[in-house]
Amino acid sequence: MADGTSLRARHPDLYLKDANIDRHACRRVVPMEVLSLGMGRTGTVSMQAALRILGYNDCYHGFDIFLNVKDCDMWMEAFAAKYQGKGKFGRAEFDRLLGHCMAVTDAPCNSFGPELIDAYPEAKVILVEREIESWYKSFSIVAEGIYGPGVQRATILDPFWTGRSLGVLRKWLALEFGANSLEKAKEVARERYRAHYAEIRRVTPKERLLEYELGSGWEPLCKFLGKPVPDVPFPRLNEAETLKEKIGILRWQARKRVKWIRLVDGCSLCTPSSFTSSLS
Repeated sequence: MADGTSLRARHPDLYLKDANIDRHACRRVVPMEVLSLGMGRTGTVSMQAALRILGYNDCYHGFDIFLNVKDCDMWMEAFAAKYQGKGKFGRAEFDRLLGHCMAVTDAPCNSFGPELIDAYPEAKVILVEREIESWYKSFSIVAEGIYGPGVQRATILDPFWTGRSLGVLRKWLALEFGANSLEKAKEVARERYRAHYAEIRRVTPKERLLEYELGSGWEPLCKFLGKPVPDVPFPRLNEAETLKEKIGILRWQARKRVKWIRLVDGCSLCTPSSFTSSLS
């Protein structure tokens, strides 16, 4: 990026040692106050940053599964309960998995919109929607990465970390989108996008819902949440560039884990070698 700061400085969380926390043994320690339930690739990184500035610590985002990979175990249980009728996953379970968070955004949280809205009736709901064709192009890049052949090899060679994290993403596509292949995911993406927003609007009481448009600044968000307007600009992160950088870091970490670099060089999640060679 043009600002010249290092990847480690921009994404310090991804360089931390895995937290290795089994959330099954956790409990809620802060109240859940905000559910940002728009689809991924709709400014979720910027929204996470904004909510943190407003004091919602922490705000769970999809990349959090890479910080504590054992979270994936509970997300798989949540998917099994919702889509396959195996076990239950309600407020008690969400309190264990998300008990350290005051807010959520992005997948896999947004796959459980109705469940979270019901589990936390005191929480406010935010929807950020993006023009559908613009979203589809971005979604397609993510889906192509998840189904990349190099990813499959990495999950086999590194089942604890890559296998768990990519397993959750594939389960998300398989169940949320009814897609077990890249082609099917792309085919149904627009339909699922529309259905997602329709469902959240249907189940959320109007007084709890804010339809927020990125670019509208702090005022509507702060008014809705009852927070003073911060004396800093609203975060407007380059989501595409941020995603590219984060994926590059994750690829580098996967290469370190499996040690056989040649087996993951073909991964379609990967950025060019010239980019990853600068990671340190």
